[in-house]
Amino acid sequence: MSLSPAPYFYMNFAPKPVRTKAAHEWLEYLRDSEGLGGILAKTEDLAKLKITLKAALLEMDLDNLAPKIEPGWRSGGQDELFLLVNGASVATRLQQILPSLINELAKKGVVCTGIKVRLKPAPPTWEIKPREGHQASQKPRGFNSVARASWESLLDKLAPDSDLRKAVERLLHSKPK
Repeated sequence: MSLSPAPYFYMNFAPKPVRTKAAHEWLEYLRDSEGLGGILAKTEDLAKLKITLKAALLEMDLDNLAPKIEPGWRSGGQDELFLLVNGASVATRLQQILPSLINELAKKGVVCTGIKVRLKPAPPTWEIKPREGHQASQKPRGFNSVARASWESLLDKLAPDSDLRKAVERLLHSKPK
């Protein structure tokens, strides 16, 4: 008994679309250090820094501070770390442990010569509030004369058995004059 190879079936597929140069230009932009690739790399570095900072704080039994801290590198170089914190108490506590924190970060592979602790800017104290009294005491108004005339002219154009006509009639009956 001899085994013959299985028959081959050929299918005609639609031809592949021609790649445009624009797609390649975008890929090059994304890979470029000034493009989105650079932004993504910096974001990834900051995420790793945050994880390392949390691990260092855990070693010092201060991991409860980690969610209150946003780390980043000073824009001038990669050797000075800055920490944005929510409150003055967190900032004070970090100031007290800076030398130990620098040593702990160095053990975890993050080399920095100094750390600056800064408070996050406070959110604005003002907020937009609705007008008091004036709008709360107003009763809902009906249509003005122009709007009512427009709805009534639409009503005249609709078929008598139309669902839309019934909806417009309910609208006109529910709004006071």
